[in-house]
Amino acid sequence: MELAYQITAWTVGGLLMLCGLIGTFLPVVPGPLIIFFGAVSYWVILWGDAQMGWLGFLILFLLLALTQLVEVGSSAVGAKVFGSTKWGAIGAIVGGLIGLFFGIFGIILGPLIGVFAFEMLFAKQEWRPATKSTWGTFLGAAAGIGVKIVIGVIMILWFVVDELWIGW
Repeated sequence: MELAYQITAWTVGGLLMLCGLIGTFLPVVPGPLIIFFGAVSYWVILWGDAQMGWLGFLILFLLLALTQLVEVGSSAVGAKVFGSTKWGAIGAIVGGLIGLFFGIFGIILGPLIGVFAFEMLFAKQEWRPATKSTWGTFLGAAAGIGVKIVIGVIMILWFVVDELWIGW
């Protein structure tokens, strides 16, 4: 393959992966998905002359799916660690899913409002324990972002190692 195609593939794929890694910090930007598309764009530009094969893409896809599970579940886990009832954990998930439809503020505030509301309405908690559960939700979401960043770095490293050395 021509050098120009290789330079273009590494530039486009690398920039997408860098944008995706930055996007893992922001709840609105689907960072890991952009990282995955960076690998796909690299392969498409080289159209089959890339080393990375279907197994490499499968591993990237599984890592991408893992980030989605972390994103949905981290708030609920944080709530549970801080003493939330099952209703608070359910509220974090419901609030997070509903929040997806309301932009960045919904994504950030949805799980928090969900935990607090479910703790107060369904678990019949007082405001202090409900607030503690809500704080746990916030910390869980922050930890989830940290885990997504780590998985994003792993995705990029996997791509580079697979493309340069393994070629699965």
